Amino acid sequence: MEANQGQPGRISVLVLSTLGFTLMFAVWLMFGVLGVPIRDEFELTDVQLAWIIAVAVLNGAIWRLPAGIAADRYGGRRVFIAMLLVTAIPAYLVSTATSYSLLLCYAFLVGFAGNSFSVGIAWVSAWWPQRHQGFALGVFGAGNVGASVTKLIGPALIAAIPAAGFIGGLVPGGWRFIPFLYMVLLIVMGAATWLWTPHREIRPGQGRSIGSMLIPLKQFRVWRFSLYYVVVFGAYVALAAWLPKYYVDVYDMPLSQAALLTALFIFPASLLRPFGGYLSDKIGARRMMYVTFVIVLIASGILMMPYGYIVLSMPNGEQNAVLPWEVGTVLFTVLVFAIGCAMGLGKAAVYKYIPEYFPKDVGAVGGLVGSLGALGGFFLPLLFAYTGALTGFPQSTFFVIFVVSLVALAWMHFTVVKMLHQASPKLANKFEQDNPSTNEYESMLQGSGVGK
Repeated sequence: MEANQGQPGRISVLVLSTLGFTLMFAVWLMFGVLGVPIRDEFELTDVQLAWIIAVAVLNGAIWRLPAGIAADRYGGRRVFIAMLLVTAIPAYLVSTATSYSLLLCYAFLVGFAGNSFSVGIAWVSAWWPQRHQGFALGVFGAGNVGASVTKLIGPALIAAIPAAGFIGGLVPGGWRFIPFLYMVLLIVMGAATWLWTPHREIRPGQGRSIGSMLIPLKQFRVWRFSLYYVVVFGAYVALAAWLPKYYVDVYDMPLSQAALLTALFIFPASLLRPFGGYLSDKIGARRMMYVTFVIVLIASGILMMPYGYIVLSMPNGEQNAVLPWEVGTVLFTVLVFAIGCAMGLGKAAVYKYIPEYFPKDVGAVGGLVGSLGALGGFFLPLLFAYTGALTGFPQSTFFVIFVVSLVALAWMHFTVVKMLHQASPKLANKFEQDNPSTNEYESMLQGSGVGK
C-alpha cells in the first residue's frame, strides 16, 4: 500500500477532506453558540440546554466505528461525500424547530456530522505513507477549528439577519439562519469533493470480513488510547460547547465577546494539531502525551478552585479572612488557552499511535477510539451541568476535567513503567544501587589515588 500512498492525488485528498471536516465539525458543535439564544427563546434551564448539546455530540460518536469500517471497505471518498449530503437534511430541520422536543430530535440527527472524523482519518491514511502520517493526520485533524466557525460568524449573523428572514421567510432569520446556511454549504462541499478528488479509491479493508476487521479491538491498548482521547478530544468538544455559556454566566459577558474568547481556546486546540503530529513523528507520541496531561492537570487544577478567601485561625480563636482567591477573565482565558494548546498536541499524538500499531485497521481502530473519545464529549457537558447544580460552583467544570485527566495519566504511566520492567526485568524492583563489593571498593580507591 506504500506505493499507492505515494501517487499524485494525496494533496487534493488532504485539502478537500480537511475543508469538509472543518465544515462538518462546525455543524456538529454549532449549539455551543446557538444554545444561548435558543435558551432564551425556549426558556430552557442549563440542564435542558446541556442535553441539546449532549445529544448532538452523542450522535457524532456512536457511528464512528461503523463509519471507519465502511471507509476502509468501500472507500473514504464515497462515504465522506455521502455524509456531507445526508447531514444537510437535519441541518435544515434544525432551522425549522418550534419546540424543545423537536429541537432535541433535530439536534441528535444533525450530530451525525461528527462521525466524519473517522471516515476522513481512514481516507487520508490510505493515501499518505506512514513516515508522513503523523503530519498528514494532524493537518486533517486541524479541521477541529470548525468548532470556532460558529463562534466567529454566529453572533454577527444572528444580529445582522432580520428575525423574519428573507424571501417571505423561506430563508429564516435570527439564530435559525445559521443551520440553514450550513445546509447550503454542506451541499456545495459535497459537490466540490466529488469533482476535485481522485475517483480511484484505496480500500485497505476490501475483501476482508467485518469480524477480521474487529479483531484488533480486543487489544487492551485500544481502550487505553480511547481514554487518552476522552481527555484531549472529548473534553475539547465539551469545553468548546460549554465555554460560551460559562463566560456569559460567570463573567457576565455579551455572547459575541464570549464566543471570541472561546475561539482562543479552539484555535490552538485545532491549529496546533499538525505541529503535534510533526513532534510525534520526531520525538514520539508517548512523550507528547506526558506533556499534554501535565499541562491540563496544572491548568484545570487552578481553575477548579472555588472563589473565596483563605481563612487563618489565630491562637486566640479569632479567624481572619485573607488572601482573596478569584480567577479573573485574563487569567481564566490564559489557562484555558494553555489547555487548548495541550489538547491540540495530544490529539495528534493519540492518532500517531494508531497507524503505527494497526496499519491495516486504521478505520476500525480509529473509529472506536474516536467514538469513545467523542462519547466523552457527550457525558462531560452533562457532568458539568449536574456537578454545577449539585455544588453551586461553576468551577466544578474543571474539577471534572482534572479527575478524568489524572486517571488517564496514571494509567499511561503505569503502562510505561510496566513496559520498562518487562524490558529490563533485573531492574524491576531496584530503587537503590547495590553496595559495591570489597574488591570494587579497593579498585575505586586505587583509581582515585587514595591510600597510595
